[in-house]
Amino acid sequence: MKNVLVDMLRAERNISGYRITDSKTESYELFFVHRSLETVRATDTGETSVTVYVEHDGKLGDATFTVYGSMSDEEIKEKIAAAAERAKLVFNEPYELPADGCGNYELESNLGGDEPRVLAAKIADAVFDADCVEGGSINATEIFLYRDTVRVMNSRGIDKTQVKYRAMIEAIPTFTDSNESVELYEAYRFTEFDAAAVTAEISEKMREVALRRKAVKPATPIEADVVLRGQEIDDLMSALAYDLTYAGVYVHSNLHKKGDVIQTSGSGDRLSLSMTARLRGSSRSAFFDGDGVKLADTALIEDGRVVGYFGSHRFASYLGEPETGELRCMTVASGTLTDAELDAMPHIECVSLSGLQVDLYNDYIGGEIRLAYRHADGKAEPITGITMSAKLSEVLDTMRLSERIEVRERCAGPARLLLRGVKIM
Repeated sequence: MKNVLVDMLRAERNISGYRITDSKTESYELFFVHRSLETVRATDTGETSVTVYVEHDGKLGDATFTVYGSMSDEEIKEKIAAAAERAKLVFNEPYELPADGCGNYELESNLGGDEPRVLAAKIADAVFDADCVEGGSINATEIFLYRDTVRVMNSRGIDKTQVKYRAMIEAIPTFTDSNESVELYEAYRFTEFDAAAVTAEISEKMREVALRRKAVKPATPIEADVVLRGQEIDDLMSALAYDLTYAGVYVHSNLHKKGDVIQTSGSGDRLSLSMTARLRGSSRSAFFDGDGVKLADTALIEDGRVVGYFGSHRFASYLGEPETGELRCMTVASGTLTDAELDAMPHIECVSLSGLQVDLYNDYIGGEIRLAYRHADGKAEPITGITMSAKLSEVLDTMRLSERIEVRERCAGPARLLLRGVKIM
């Protein structure tokens, strides 16, 4: 099929180049109600996406369409011709498509070692090992195992294939007392199965849902440092990283540029942030991007100073910058904050936010805190119904990063981040 498609594209005189992306996903899925297995499902799906490029009027246009297995040769030819016409309506600056490079790659993972049904059963056991909180239960659990195969080919000789294994757990931990029931939704993604880590993750959510029922709104204003956990740390780092893309630089939408110092005082830990091709354990890892470009680890911020950008082949070409590919993982250097030091200081540990809001242009960071632990005098009190806000530039200057590193879905970086000068209401 692919050879026939390539021949059709080469035969179309109106196009200047093409890219074919062939994606296939095999899945094995379990659906539980409480601990009862209700449904087992296996799927095998595929999709072929074609982008054609047309040089016209000193510009380069492109258009994309999908090829289905049920299509006849004539239908595909009609799709190619129609896409070529649509591409003439797009007026991008011209650039050369990436060239050459062939290979077959498989991302490191231990998920391919067992039969899917065996592995899924092990994951289910690890989830239910956490279902031991008095008054708590897991109302529903869904387990998904995936094997993704992606092949990218283009008219300039690229032909690369990548295989990736990944898993996702969706669970609804619930806590019920005499008055009411509280539920949480948990989605946990990984490419390395560690039964103890799965149990610990679900156990933390079981504890969280129980404490959310018991949490109260503080009666008096709070003044304390605020500590962020993994997801919110990654949201903050993503906001900083995606301000430094080639596309942003090209259209002049980036706030910071190379050489800018984003931390001006010396009272906090200096930030070092890089984009990374692969993190073992993250499903965002890859050997190449959607254009077939080899991903290259790239430093963006070193010791609080902007040192680089990253992004797609197209915008790297426009700017004359090094080719990095569209990287999707981050690495953040550890700081100096120890667990013992953190335990000894009063602080508000954010467990669940409605979503961390980061606005670089308005110099703002904040959000609604749904659940937090107020740490003081060796005790942790669950609280809710509060909000936090601060000037982003000020908290970046004084923030502390933990020594302890975690690998999460988006980032390998500090497990905790301490913010000073935050208003809590």
